[in-house]
Amino acid sequence: MNTDITEKVQSLFAGADERDWQKVAATMHDTVLLDYSSMNGSPAEELRPAQITGMWAAFLTGFDKTHHQLSGFSVDEQADRATVHVQGVASHWIDSRCWIVEGSYDVKLGLFNDEWKVWP
Repeated sequence: MNTDITEKVQSLFAGADERDWQKVAATMHDTVLLDYSSMNGSPAEELRPAQITGMWAAFLTGFDKTHHQLSGFSVDEQADRATVHVQGVASHWIDSRCWIVEGSYDVKLGLFNDEWKVWP
């Protein structure tokens, strides 16, 4: 398994937990397909990193802390493209109350200038 690919995906989620929006944006290419349709029915959208980090920052500011636990990485790498399927548990805390979302993510990446980036 290509550790550069899995580390990029881990960095995406760690950056969100750290509220480090530059770190999150650095994992992404110029546009990314954001698809929450299976969670909330909203249609997938192709967005710029600043749009995604803006939405995430606005949403996550309502929580005291969050933690994304990723496991079961499955990587399909084809030359300069890869798809990562990973299981995730996202815990969101306000005081001692916790909202947990479980599911899976399919993250597509491309190799740009020798660096893997999340992209459509």
